[in-house]
Amino acid sequence: MTRVLLVDDDRELTAMLAEYLAREGFQAQAVHDGQQGETEALSGQYDIIVLDVMMPRLSGIEVLRRIRARSQIPVLLLTARGDNVDRIAGLELGADDYVPKPSSPGELVARLRAILRRTGTIRQESAQEALVCGDLSLNAGTRTAIWKGVPLDLTGTEFSLLEELVRHAGQLVSKQQLSLNALGRPLTRFDRRIDVHISSIRQKLGLRGANQSWIVSVRGQGYQLVSE
Repeated sequence: MTRVLLVDDDRELTAMLAEYLAREGFQAQAVHDGQQGETEALSGQYDIIVLDVMMPRLSGIEVLRRIRARSQIPVLLLTARGDNVDRIAGLELGADDYVPKPSSPGELVARLRAILRRTGTIRQESAQEALVCGDLSLNAGTRTAIWKGVPLDLTGTEFSLLEELVRHAGQLVSKQQLSLNALGRPLTRFDRRIDVHISSIRQKLGLRGANQSWIVSVRGQGYQLVSE
């Protein structure tokens, strides 16, 4: 099992990511300050580090600098959206990739798998196992979808939402669960983004028998992907 160290002072976020990573076959441990992050990263117990740039006392950039002085363990940076300075500094110091915050857990896992494949830490075959529901096949590693034998053109957000529905095919998935696991943030009042994205996915999947959608909605509760 691939061991992931999460270094971020946001405890709620790391708890959610650790739970999601566990479902994806990873073993995740979280620490919440840069000094402890440096110590754990250099302990030899982990395969890859997810490192937030913005932390009190010791920034992620400084932690990365110290890690790279002693180790080449893969590091994925979490950067503020639009912050090119930290992104460039991190890559120059030897970060393997970066993900802007907020990002979906699905995107984070895809980036982790891509890094692990490049560094030889994970087998290509296991990283590309497909999620299948009837005529729909999703590859979580490459974030590509095949629908009835044809590539399905999805945005990143649409893929993350559909992936969550496929993992729970035939079950009702609440909007809160979709928001947390696919979008990486809790659902807020009057937030209609999930509904808009689901509507787009429905159009791309088309209709099943009796002109019904492949994604069934339960008003005020959530959505269910039909598994027949």
